Amino acid sequence: MTLTQLEIFSLVAELRGFTAAATRLGIGQSAVSHAIKSLEQELGVELFRRHQTVVEPSDIGQQLLLRARAMLGLANTLRQEAADARGMRRGTLRIGSFGPTSSMKLLPAILERFSALHPGIEVHVDEGPDRQVLQWLDERRIDVGFVVLPEERFDTFALVEDQMVALLPAAHSLADQTCVKLRDLCDDPFILTEAGSSELVWRLFNAARLAPNVRYRCSQLLSTLDIVARGDAVSVVSEGSLPLVQHPGFVVRPLSPPVPRQIGLAVLDSRQASPATLAFIELAQAVRSI
Repeated sequence: MTLTQLEIFSLVAELRGFTAAATRLGIGQSAVSHAIKSLEQELGVELFRRHQTVVEPSDIGQQLLLRARAMLGLANTLRQEAADARGMRRGTLRIGSFGPTSSMKLLPAILERFSALHPGIEVHVDEGPDRQVLQWLDERRIDVGFVVLPEERFDTFALVEDQMVALLPAAHSLADQTCVKLRDLCDDPFILTEAGSSELVWRLFNAARLAPNVRYRCSQLLSTLDIVARGDAVSVVSEGSLPLVQHPGFVVRPLSPPVPRQIGLAVLDSRQASPATLAFIELAQAVRSI
C-alpha cells in the first residue's frame, strides 16, 4: 500500500469516476484502474461498486476512505513541516468556503497576502453550503474551513462578526419599520438561501418556536435577492453577505432583538495542522474585515 494508491482511491471516491480522477491527476485511466485493483487485492475487499456511468465506495470502502484521508492529511502535514524547515517553498493548502461573506469578502484579501508570502504553496478552494464545509472537515477533505461559530467539534479561530437581517421587498408593509421581529416574517412566503447561514436561520426560528412559510430554496444568494426584489418573498440573511450596492427592489432591516453572527476558521485538530494551514489562519486573523 502506497500513499499514491491512497490518493487515487480518495480522488476516485470524491469524483465518483475513474476517468475524472485520471484527468485531475494527469495520468491515464488504466493507471488509475491498476492502482485501485492492486489496492483491492492487497486489502482483500472491493472498494467500489461499479455502475454504468459512476462508481461509488462500497460500505467497507466508505469506512476505509476516512482512514485513507486521515493518512493523507498526516502525510501532507509531514511534507509541510519539512517545507517549513526549508522556508515553506512547496506544499498544498485545501480551504473550504461558503457563501459571499467568506468567498467574496474575506477570502480574496487573505489569499492575496498568503500567495505573496508563500508563492510555492498550491491553494485549493472548495465552495459549498456551510454544513458541507463542516462535513469536509470531518472527512479531512479540507485542511481549514470558514464556519459559523460556535462549532465545538473543531478547533476554531474567530475572525469577524456581523448581523442577521430581514430582507424585504421595497414595497412591503414592513419596509418602513426601523427593525423587524421574526414573527412578522412568518406570514409571507419565505425564501431560504442554502449557500449561506441556513442552519443559523433555522435555529433562530426554532428557538422562537416559530415556523417560516418556506416557499423557495435557493443555492445562491443572487437568486434570493432577485426573488425578494420581485416582491415574491421575504428572507433572513447575513448583513455581511449582501452586496455593497443594494438593489432598489429590496430593503434591509435589522432584526429585533439583534442577532449577531460570528464567522471564523475551523480545523479538525490544530495540533496536527500543517504549517501552511497555521500560516493561513494567522494571516486571516490579521486581515479580517468585511
